[in-house]
Amino acid sequence: MKAGFVNIFGRPNAGKSTLLNALMGEKMAIVSPKVQTTRHRIKTILTEKDYQVVLSDTPGIIEPKYKLHEKMMQAVKGALEDADVALLIVDVNENWEEVNAICEALKLRVPAIVVINKIDRAPEEKIKEAIAFFSSKKYCRSTITITATSGINIKKFLKPILELLPEGEPFYSGDEITDLPTKFFVSELVREKIYDLLSDEIPYQTAVLVREYKEKTTLVKIVADIIVHRETQKAIIIGDKGSMIKRIGTESRISIEAFLQQKVFLELFVKVKPKWRENEMQLKEYGY
Repeated sequence: MKAGFVNIFGRPNAGKSTLLNALMGEKMAIVSPKVQTTRHRIKTILTEKDYQVVLSDTPGIIEPKYKLHEKMMQAVKGALEDADVALLIVDVNENWEEVNAICEALKLRVPAIVVINKIDRAPEEKIKEAIAFFSSKKYCRSTITITATSGINIKKFLKPILELLPEGEPFYSGDEITDLPTKFFVSELVREKIYDLLSDEIPYQTAVLVREYKEKTTLVKIVADIIVHRETQKAIIIGDKGSMIKRIGTESRISIEAFLQQKVFLELFVKVKPKWRENEMQLKEYGY
């Protein structure tokens, strides 16, 4: 069978997480119109009788400004090192020269397929120009055009990828779809609601730590901390008479129940940890 690691790279908001979710047929990575939503490497496993594709979503490639960013870029570096095939995802309306500079800076040692995304937002002529531009680059083995938000023909999408993957034994058992713990996805779903409901710098200065995850007979009990930088941010997340934290909790619970297919009791607390994004010990505790 064909078996290998197919890792997705690109700038923030190019559509990496949306592509991963479309290929898996379910929500594995959180999605937001805001940039830098993905902070971890999210590994998922797509297994059929004649192939196993281990897909990875990676953080958008940025210039690190603090330790959290450095950790995010380390996740990208790790994905570069074990890739068998790289998917370089590009928003068709991005600046192609800037994207090309990033792609060349990756110094890929494996074949790459350029995935031109959001083609529903560009005229036919521009799409043809994008294909011609990236096809001429040394790192590009082939191109695929998609609109990740409206679904993907998985068989057609995977065909050129499978041609590049080596023959080998599967890395994971057939029923596994990720190597990440459930608690990780729970914390990500809470963080997604913070991105949805709050603006300015607050989502970027927030982390979520699941402190308790207990499966009971009728439901799953989850206790999580929302970590912020400052007392003013804590006040905004709690909201007037607790209105915002209640809304974050309700919407998070609905998403978590859909993910777990179980009833959930969710309790959220807000804690202030100044400069947590620069603190090595705290970053480790929060899973970075």
